[in-house]
Amino acid sequence: MRLRGDVSDDEEEDAVMDPALLSSSSPNGAAVAAAVASPRLVVGYALTKKKVKSFLQPKLLLLARKKGIIFISIDETRPLSEQGPFDIILHKVTSKEWQQVLEDYHEVHPQVTILDPPNAIEHLNNRQSMLEEVADLSLSSFYEEVCTPRQVVIMKDPSSIPTAVAMAGLTLPLVAKPLVVDGTSKSHELSLAYDEASLSMLDPPLVLQEFVNHGGILFKVYIIGEAIQVVRRFSVPDVNTYDLLNNVGIYRLPRVSCAAASADHADLDPSIAELPPRPLLEKLSRELRGRLGLRLFNIDMIRELGGNDRYYIIDINYFPGQTIYPR
Repeated sequence: MRLRGDVSDDEEEDAVMDPALLSSSSPNGAAVAAAVASPRLVVGYALTKKKVKSFLQPKLLLLARKKGIIFISIDETRPLSEQGPFDIILHKVTSKEWQQVLEDYHEVHPQVTILDPPNAIEHLNNRQSMLEEVADLSLSSFYEEVCTPRQVVIMKDPSSIPTAVAMAGLTLPLVAKPLVVDGTSKSHELSLAYDEASLSMLDPPLVLQEFVNHGGILFKVYIIGEAIQVVRRFSVPDVNTYDLLNNVGIYRLPRVSCAAASADHADLDPSIAELPPRPLLEKLSRELRGRLGLRLFNIDMIRELGGNDRYYIIDINYFPGQTIYPR
């Protein structure tokens, strides 16, 4: 199945079909069910309103119905066992109560595919554990190498940060990221620290990663099962010696990886714009699917400027904002 499309969680003004029209429990549910001749696949979904709006686009819904796929909204106030039956449950609800509901349901209905298992998703909610699997890969393919930036985790006491950074041997500037990824905008707020004196101004718990010059381009690698799609995004500009000598303090970074920052049609230096090799992405996707236990996620990847095809994975997200539609 080939995949295409580009819709961000941030594009909330896009027109979408009312998801209630897809539910057999709604007044229009019978009409929709009748319109789908012998549905081959029933997908129950438990998503936030924002995710419903960005994901269930008219194009996707129409194509799904043509292929005998129907989406049904899960009512979280009712027992899950009383709803359905489902072939797949697609979800992005983070509460502990919901995780328990899913685990209990899957014990009774092991034939239903859960996208994705809550315990596997939880692995990505912490930026320390998120990249551990990548760090253990030691993945290389001929000339390419995949690794993670050197980093240190700070749990508390901002005054201890300069010492922790020195002991870890990290080189300034450093990218500061919240340790916990909880779906809020705050968990995606990144900062760049230029000098040692400013490090104690940061707010733990957080992860500090060495900044890697990468030509100002980020590759977002979207993975759905064995399918892969890559898009380019404008990123943080490179940092040179002049910047290091003339900048001090903490700088809040814009959210560069959203769809509005697309660089797919920009006039770029070919050496910077060139996508990562397909064989490398396929090998990386296969390894991470197995290690993470996920089938619906994306990787944020950069290529070190002048680094002889050395790639760094800097973030992994479950069920990302961009939606990729089959055709």
